[in-house]
Amino acid sequence: MQPNIITVAIVEDIKEIREGLKLLIDSSEGFACSEVYVNAEEAVSGLLTSKPDVVLMDINLPGMNGIEAVRQLKEKCKSTQFIMSTVYEDDNNIFESLKAGASGYLLKKTAPSKILESITEVIQGGSPMNTQIARKVILSFQKKDSIDESDVLTKKEKEVLKSLARGLRYKEIAEELNVSIETIRSHARNIYEKLQVQSRTEALNKVYGRN
Repeated sequence: MQPNIITVAIVEDIKEIREGLKLLIDSSEGFACSEVYVNAEEAVSGLLTSKPDVVLMDINLPGMNGIEAVRQLKEKCKSTQFIMSTVYEDDNNIFESLKAGASGYLLKKTAPSKILESITEVIQGGSPMNTQIARKVILSFQKKDSIDESDVLTKKEKEVLKSLARGLRYKEIAEELNVSIETIRSHARNIYEKLQVQSRTEALNKVYGRN
């Protein structure tokens, strides 16, 4: 595989969607579809060895579902980012996916350009979500008080964390707080280190936890 190419694996049981995603990725500069799976069992076996940069994971798969597949894979493929690709918008599927280790959640009706943008975003440390999904996440967080873990954060780090919970990207947070993107990246790294987590999703789950 060429350097600077984002490798993407697809786990999808519907042929038309599977082939459409593969064509989109392979025909776009900077992306390559490394492998395709029609069920979670084959995906778990293959991805443990290949460890692509990003996996587009369907939830409603025959046999093992996509959430359980991510839960099993994330423990051993820590550098791989998982984006759920699904028709479901219900709270349970959203949060179970995030708790399992997914870093993003997109609906299957998402525009092709947004899918590519989301793949790039998740590689850069973001958590891509459709607007509808992000709103559900935000509303859930707003119903809960921050737990003690957030007390280790500085005032500025808490501001950044709240912005992350709103689904904002680093660039948007930087503009809102009138600082550089690198400053936001630095704050994010400090947040992850202090909370002993590795991603935005884990940080939000730890501070705003959903049981």
